[in-house]
Amino acid sequence: MFGTLFYFFISTFYYTNQQKYLVLLQIGVVTILIPIAFFYFLRSFDKLDNAMAPDLSQRKIPLIFQGMIIYLLLSNTIKESILPELYFYLLGGLISTFILFILVFLKVKASIHLVGISALTVFVGALSLHYEVNIIYSFAILVLLNGLVATSRLELKAHTYKEIVFGFFTGLLPQLILTYFWL
Repeated sequence: MFGTLFYFFISTFYYTNQQKYLVLLQIGVVTILIPIAFFYFLRSFDKLDNAMAPDLSQRKIPLIFQGMIIYLLLSNTIKESILPELYFYLLGGLISTFILFILVFLKVKASIHLVGISALTVFVGALSLHYEVNIIYSFAILVLLNGLVATSRLELKAHTYKEIVFGFFTGLLPQLILTYFWL
């Protein structure tokens, strides 16, 4: 959702307010409301203890679901020909989700929080370069947020340093590689 907001804020393409609201509504429903409902569904069947999924085995079903909803967004809402930057941003999210899923089977836990914030940081930085817009303060705040999220995950003892690093690079690398296709 934040990536989409940044995109519409930075993009020099003209979109009507109705087009922006429609895309934001679709992304909001698919990435916020449906996952919340799915979380409560999993909790009602004792498949998930809490939203942080501290047990590695509890991450499989939510990651599969996340991959499916990102795929639905890519195939039905966000088209490469219409919103190429958002398309590749979400494709990077799908690749990160796949990597997280593989890591679960390798018994490696990675911080999903760091995946999200590092991916957003790369995307916003790439948007700034692409549209030649100076948003250095927004980018600096996002870099600071990377550190704050990492610190909070460590302070809460939700992750180790290794898990923080895995999460950071799982979000950063797919976004960085995919910027080649739209930057």
